[in-house]
Amino acid sequence: MAQGGTEAATQSGAKTQFGYRRHADQDRAASDIAEHPVVVVGAGPVGLSLAIDLAQRGQNVVLLDDADRIGEGSRAICFSKRSLEYWDRLGVGDRMVDKGVVWSVGRIFHGPAELYQFNLLPEQGHKRPAFINLQQFYAEAYLVDRVEQLPGISLRWRNKVTALELRNDGVLVNIATPEGPYRLLAAYVIACDGARSSLRQMVGAEFAGQVFEDQFLIADVKMTAEFPTERWFWFDPPFHAGRSALLHKQPDDVWRIDLQLRPDADPAAEKRPENVRPRIARMLGHDKFEFEWISLYKFQCRRMDKFIHGRVIFAGDSAHQVSPFGARGANSGLEDAENLAWKLDRVLRKDSPESLLDSYHIERSAAADENIRESTRSTDFMAPNTAQEARLRKAVLALAKETEFGKRMVNGGRLSVPTVYESPLSTPDCDTWRGGPQPGTSMFDAPVDGRYLTDAFIEQGKRFTCLAFGNGGTVDLPKAIGMVRIGGEGGLADVEQSASARYDAGPGTAYLLRPDGYVAARFRHPTRSALDAALSRATGLNRVWP
Repeated sequence: MAQGGTEAATQSGAKTQFGYRRHADQDRAASDIAEHPVVVVGAGPVGLSLAIDLAQRGQNVVLLDDADRIGEGSRAICFSKRSLEYWDRLGVGDRMVDKGVVWSVGRIFHGPAELYQFNLLPEQGHKRPAFINLQQFYAEAYLVDRVEQLPGISLRWRNKVTALELRNDGVLVNIATPEGPYRLLAAYVIACDGARSSLRQMVGAEFAGQVFEDQFLIADVKMTAEFPTERWFWFDPPFHAGRSALLHKQPDDVWRIDLQLRPDADPAAEKRPENVRPRIARMLGHDKFEFEWISLYKFQCRRMDKFIHGRVIFAGDSAHQVSPFGARGANSGLEDAENLAWKLDRVLRKDSPESLLDSYHIERSAAADENIRESTRSTDFMAPNTAQEARLRKAVLALAKETEFGKRMVNGGRLSVPTVYESPLSTPDCDTWRGGPQPGTSMFDAPVDGRYLTDAFIEQGKRFTCLAFGNGGTVDLPKAIGMVRIGGEGGLADVEQSASARYDAGPGTAYLLRPDGYVAARFRHPTRSALDAALSRATGLNRVWP
């Protein structure tokens, strides 16, 4: 069996093994501890993305990882449109999409028959697709390459955090290396060290929630196949009776197969290639494939009660964990990173009070609750725990063959979507709106002037931006706000009228976008005082929550 993905990545030119290097911080005397504004722990997709985001904002970041290689196996493979737009801002979006398998269509089967299909991005005029499939080791490799281009990041492999001492003005970090221990003093520590987070244990935090008993087998197999680049999900397929199955295409002719197992299945036996091969052969109708990676998992839906413990902040799987169905894990972690980076940058620059960071917990813990709720519903539908749940599923699947409302009730792992925040940073609407992204919603993309609105937003730099429509007169902007004008003199041409339609815009309409691309406020005819008030609220200068 191939070595879980790193071999494939090496063959394609992506570096996966990294050597330990001694850093000058280790040569300091015990009484002369190096001080850094930010230490990020964990060089997975979330930690790497957060470090890049902070460095592009001008912050110096120490990024620690206790391994010396990119993780083995495909692991997360399904990255959302929202994640790709974030990676565009980090300078790696094109590389991810060029390598990834683009898809938007999914099909649901019951037994041998197709119940229905769905399209996650049916309308045109978006820069990025609904999803790409890309092995996690590729995503990490591309992010590491970007890290190495940024002088503000010190990436230190085989640096293991062994203890934390929380102080009022920072965190004392004890680190073990192959050449002995050393210490750092960080203004903030960001824990991105995964579901088994040691930092979570160091701050004495609980990880509460539910672990489901049903087990799932993951097999990544390399083969030549004619299946379309779609997400196929089966309930009770003929090749795996009484259970569920999933098929996804990845780059390099690798296919992800998930098979539901019995709760009492022996994990050690089920993972053996000689036992997995017959299952996959029944599904495919042949055995002309090679294994890339085999793993077993149970659904887990858990989160920390608080994401912030003094100057230690948790993000990604270290803060919350959901089942893999629905692609909510990695994508939610990346939303954590983009939410936290601009707020932490403002706090470090003293442009906002430290209390702005409280909004990170408010917004992202609510997002975690939403993801856990959806993931739990998916799990209960795919693996009923009671006779009543089983009867409900049987009835829904029967209805789905004939009715639209029945199709909407089928739950084969509902796919990740950007969270809509009920946020204290958002200014409530004062005007009447028929559509458009409400405050707390991520910005909509649209084609403008031969390019895309998300590109125009990136060009404004990593700051608040006013998106203004039409000939509504001059908007008197605070100096801290950038401007993207659609239509009117000097504005970007809305040739297809997609932007105006998606934003329910007429002349004078304006949106205030946060640095993470979320809507902070919107106005029909903004005044300087209204913009000032919305900006003060969104930056925590005018705190309106307890």
